[in-house]
Amino acid sequence: MFEPSTPSGKPGEAHAHIAITPVPTAPLSPHTIKVACSNCNLRELCMPLGLSPSELEKIDDVVASRRKVKRGSTLFRNGERFTSLYAIRTGFFKTCVASEDGRDQVTGFQMAGEVIGLDGIVNDHHTCDAVALEDAEVCVMPFERIEELSREVNALQRHVHKIMSREIVRENGVMLLLGSMRAEERLAAFLLNLVQRLHARGFSQSELVLRMTREEIGSYLGLKLETVSRTFSKFVEDGIVEVKQRHVRILNTDALKDIVNPKVCN
Repeated sequence: MFEPSTPSGKPGEAHAHIAITPVPTAPLSPHTIKVACSNCNLRELCMPLGLSPSELEKIDDVVASRRKVKRGSTLFRNGERFTSLYAIRTGFFKTCVASEDGRDQVTGFQMAGEVIGLDGIVNDHHTCDAVALEDAEVCVMPFERIEELSREVNALQRHVHKIMSREIVRENGVMLLLGSMRAEERLAAFLLNLVQRLHARGFSQSELVLRMTREEIGSYLGLKLETVSRTFSKFVEDGIVEVKQRHVRILNTDALKDIVNPKVCN
């Protein structure tokens, strides 16, 4: 995804390294660190609010460990047996599937405070690859334990349903992007979505650092690399954004909103 330049210590803050070639398949390095959700800075983003101390203690037991994932490594692969959901503590991921011609089709970008792995629930196997765009860390949440606890803590069950619903809404939004929008509208909607998600995490609404390549953006938006680069250049010429390598500064948010259908921004 994108992440703005902010002072150190913010939740979800990532290093300044840029993922250029997301390919290697180095194994994961599990860390059997006991995780306390109740003390996590990202708790409000990936766990339900308003829990009692006893309910928080139960949820703490759901997260078995933290796992570090090196840039370019996979968290899970298409066809792999589904066992857990993963809450991203730091870093960015992309999810992708192999198209018929062998190329990777990016299906989403995920950032700190978001949960990935929901694709595996439907048939107990993952249907995509999850690749780290930079060094990342996730909390491992065994799904069987989540199901058990959901029967005891109604707020957790509702929260899981909200996460699933949010994923459905996201996929519908992508279909709208790919089906009815011009290149400028797609890129503008993409940037607006990013700043909205980042703002919820306490980051700037105007300064971003690209955590993926323009080619990956194009894959996600259904655009060729040349079209993505040309559209960025047009935004620069129009005074809407300022681009310096991987750094993007939004100069005119209203202009971006004017490009996009208002229904997509809300």
